[in-house]
Amino acid sequence: MAGTQDPVALNDWYAVATVTDLDRAEDTRLLGHSITVGPGHKVVHDGRDLPVREKFGVLWTTLGTPNKEIFDIAESQEKGRRFVPCGWVKMRASGLRVVENFLDMAHFPFVHADILGTEPHTEVLSYKSEIRHDVDEVWATNCKFFQPQMTTTRPDGEFAQLTYRVPSPFVVMLYRVVPDSGGVEDAIALFIHPIDEDEVRAIPVMYLTDQEASHTQLLRFEQVIFLQDRIIVENQRPRLLPLEARAEIPTRADSSSVAYRRWLKQKGLTFGTTTPEAA
Repeated sequence: MAGTQDPVALNDWYAVATVTDLDRAEDTRLLGHSITVGPGHKVVHDGRDLPVREKFGVLWTTLGTPNKEIFDIAESQEKGRRFVPCGWVKMRASGLRVVENFLDMAHFPFVHADILGTEPHTEVLSYKSEIRHDVDEVWATNCKFFQPQMTTTRPDGEFAQLTYRVPSPFVVMLYRVVPDSGGVEDAIALFIHPIDEDEVRAIPVMYLTDQEASHTQLLRFEQVIFLQDRIIVENQRPRLLPLEARAEIPTRADSSSVAYRRWLKQKGLTFGTTTPEAA
């Protein structure tokens, strides 16, 4: 598969490796282009060193010329937060499909039964989705959903208060209010490395206030969720994300997805979508 020439995709930053795993060279692809990651903080494409950044425990690079630096996660700078990287998972799907699945609350009771949702509580309550043009991000706020297991150490069901953020096309975040905290939020991010249009690997990372659960408990909890999602995402057709109006019919619960697709279309992104690249 030839590498993309889509300037919107090329001129962005992508997480391509964990900074603790850069002791040897690894050949891979980014947006269909062959790259070599490592050894050290180095990424090479066609004999050329690419720009790199170290942030959130991962190494970022770009094939183009981004017009801004990598976004910030305020929680990553807060003292007392537990940083939990959850390992890379590969999927045969467009990275944009992966982001959209992360935004979807409606699947919680069916795909993540008795963890993130339960079938007696299937309604997605009204929430607000918007494109924040001042920061060029998509946000979904005032999201509430009944979750039977809020955390590994809090098994009683209750309504979770959630906020979703998409700071770039291949990154998605969830902020969840910690119960009995006065509004303090855990921050969970998913960084996607688009290998090709229909193949990605992704790493969930978490900045948590939980000081009780073991690292293994936190890791297992997140990996179970992610592997359940992989089954659903890999079976979606088409694998690429349609941006054409009425290509897929949304419901009220899909408000964040509608905003996300509108945002991608406004950007002119074609990589990972069913929209053909310009010749």
